[in-house]
Amino acid sequence: MKAKLQIQRGEPGAPLHVEAFEIDFEAGQSVLDGLRAVRQSADPTLAFRYACINANACKECMMLIDGKVDYACTVKLKEGETVLKPLPKKALVRDLVTEIAPPDERLFPTNAK
Repeated sequence: MKAKLQIQRGEPGAPLHVEAFEIDFEAGQSVLDGLRAVRQSADPTLAFRYACINANACKECMMLIDGKVDYACTVKLKEGETVLKPLPKKALVRDLVTEIAPPDERLFPTNAK
């Protein structure tokens, strides 16, 4: 089976754009599996966050998946197109990575001089 991941890319201060990646997958694989496949075989610069694999325990891989906030580790890949974007209303770090910790809880604040 083939999935086409439409991934919003970019970083603060630069224009955002969408890149498409077509990947082979097997039934039961997650969007996180697909992202890892893209990074391994097509573009090692793709930025996304995760800490566990398909366990939904860490909450790190949250993103917009087809317009809905969800976890990449639990949403299954499907044939056809899936649109991936960073979380809305969060500061963009790069690609699918956003600031998730409140500013006063960050170890290294982004506004530190």
